[in-house]
Amino acid sequence: MSLSAQLKFDAQGMIPAITRDAATGEVLMLAYMNAEAVDLTVQTGKVHYYSRSRRKLWMKGESSGHVQTVREIRFDCDGDCLLLTVEQEGAACHTGHHSCFYRVWDEGGARTVGEKQVDAAAIYGRQDILDAVYHVIQERRQNPTEKSYVASLFAKGLDKILGKIGEEATETAVAGKGGNPEEVVYEAADLFFHTLILLGYYDLPPERVYAELRRRFGMSGIEEKESRDK
Repeated sequence: MSLSAQLKFDAQGMIPAITRDAATGEVLMLAYMNAEAVDLTVQTGKVHYYSRSRRKLWMKGESSGHVQTVREIRFDCDGDCLLLTVEQEGAACHTGHHSCFYRVWDEGGARTVGEKQVDAAAIYGRQDILDAVYHVIQERRQNPTEKSYVASLFAKGLDKILGKIGEEATETAVAGKGGNPEEVVYEAADLFFHTLILLGYYDLPPERVYAELRRRFGMSGIEEKESRDK
């Protein structure tokens, strides 16, 4: 009998999974799995979850490289909750922290404790630097400081963020017209950066954009436009 056959999933076919670090015992995150995610986790030895917001199966680290290798799977007496013990590669949290539980509430309010933020830029490969920057943006959003440019944009609201994207897009076009490759790279980086802030505003990870590009890959521009018009 498979593991999934012994579990009790809720009305939506989900079961909560608590994930902890094999080396320290630290709780890393809480996410959800469906039967397919459970079966794939057992079969591959890599943790798979089910995203309720995106309504899709995903393997932890599939875009970031921060995979979780299974060392032990337990389930509780009622069979309606999983406890996964894993070797965590890099950061478990999308903010760049090793654990999602990096904040504590006390009489002084919420504060960050326990461990230093993972240097996302050092961990991510070159092709994933957008993910690393996005994680830092989300960290600045969730823990704003007076000196944070990103936090100031979020404080000023969506219109300010959109205005900066328009400004950077114009400057990128001007640089392209000017014919200086270095200027094009510099301005394009600014445009990418501010676009990531917009994604952060809507809690859309870069993977959503990657997925859309994968969907379009190999499709002509005319075909892609027609697919949207249907």
